[in-house]
Amino acid sequence: MNDEKTKQKAIEAAADIYGIDSIAADLKEQKMTIIGEMDTVAIAKKLKKIGKIDILSVGPAKEEKKDDKKDDKKDAKK
Repeated sequence: MNDEKTKQKAIEAAADIYGIDSIAADLKEQKMTIIGEMDTVAIAKKLKKIGKIDILSVGPAKEEKKDDKKDDKKDAKK
């Protein structure tokens, strides 16, 4: 992704894939982050038409840690 136009094309191409929850693109780092339950091969094929791609990682989305102690205290009071 060299410019805003290419970035927008990449986002639109990825948005067509079923199962995507969020898309973020960073021109400075030349990275695009796609989160969701989707077919990575389909994404690679679509983005390859726009330019060179490198898949850095594939796996489940990182979940935020919750403070379980606070939740347990609330349940105990009820």
